[in-house]
Amino acid sequence: MTGQTPAIERKGPNMLSKKMLDALNEQINAEMYSSYLYLSMATHFEDDNLKGFANWMHKQAKEEWAHAMRFYEYINDRMGRVTLKGIDTPPNSWASPVALFEEVCKHEAHVTALINNLVNMALDEKDHATNAMLQWFVTEQVEEEASAGEVLDTLKKIKDSPNGLFMLDHKLGQRE
Repeated sequence: MTGQTPAIERKGPNMLSKKMLDALNEQINAEMYSSYLYLSMATHFEDDNLKGFANWMHKQAKEEWAHAMRFYEYINDRMGRVTLKGIDTPPNSWASPVALFEEVCKHEAHVTALINNLVNMALDEKDHATNAMLQWFVTEQVEEEASAGEVLDTLKKIKDSPNGLFMLDHKLGQRE
């Protein structure tokens, strides 16, 4: 074996089942796609000179990346092997801020369903450690959906008001 270190077989009571490991690796990919999607949305808003909206999306992209890393670290802590896959190409254009935030809300609902499926799998497998770790994500998804829904509701109230859009852009620019 020239220049290659042989793979170390990991075994122990702290290991994840293959089914759970595969599902958690899929979730890493889903979280990275989310980050990529929000980065694409930030670019869309930057092109429209809506810097506050772009800021909101940049923060969201970083948060999703952090979620992926949380799964990454958990898999390693449980003596699993992280397997990265290609990230799908996200859309790069939306008809309006309302259409974009409707997609955000739909996407967050999809991620919530993915997390709930992981919780159900952990419960079925009696994997209490994974279930405990996933509870943070369950709570986080409530916040994610509420935050995106609030922006969408405000956009719908604003309708075609340039002043309202300007004020919301300013507010979203203050997200830390």
